[in-house]
Amino acid sequence: MSGVVTAVSRSAEYTFTKPNTDSITLLEGLGVDGDVHQGVTVKHRSRVARDPSQPNLRQVHLIHAELFDEMRDAGFTVRPGQIGENVTTRGIDLLGLPTGTRLHLGSEAVVEVTGLRNPCIQIDLFQQGLLKQVVDRDEDGTVVRKAGIMSVVLTGGVVRPGDEIRVELPAEPHRPLEPV
Repeated sequence: MSGVVTAVSRSAEYTFTKPNTDSITLLEGLGVDGDVHQGVTVKHRSRVARDPSQPNLRQVHLIHAELFDEMRDAGFTVRPGQIGENVTTRGIDLLGLPTGTRLHLGSEAVVEVTGLRNPCIQIDLFQQGLLKQVVDRDEDGTVVRKAGIMSVVLTGGVVRPGDEIRVELPAEPHRPLEPV
């Protein structure tokens, strides 16, 4: 299973949207160099307020470009980086990956999937009604989160648009993704 990086983004400030860039550098155990969410411990403000000593399981946020296609079909215009992700992908079912999956980004970087992004009301502040596009319910009424996945950096390296993504699944039994 493989895919491609379509965009990379980072922001040194707490902003909802992260500007696209030509490349990002992933730092082992820390996240995206120069990104506000870089660090060993939590950096998302709501999590820092609860317990700033928690490990940062949200160092790198990935979203599948197919979600943007789905949003466009529903009448929304969302571009890479606009809802806070660091890496936009195409060709991989990110939401279907099990916890512990390793994603090889380009020739060097490796991230390990820790869980699902739990989208919040800020998405509706960006575009009214968008939260309903990224949080849904299946036929059983179970909440389905579609706003991407979170990961930690195992091996650092530079990641650029056009880089191949190779998927390395963990040993079975696989654990489904949960919000982190």
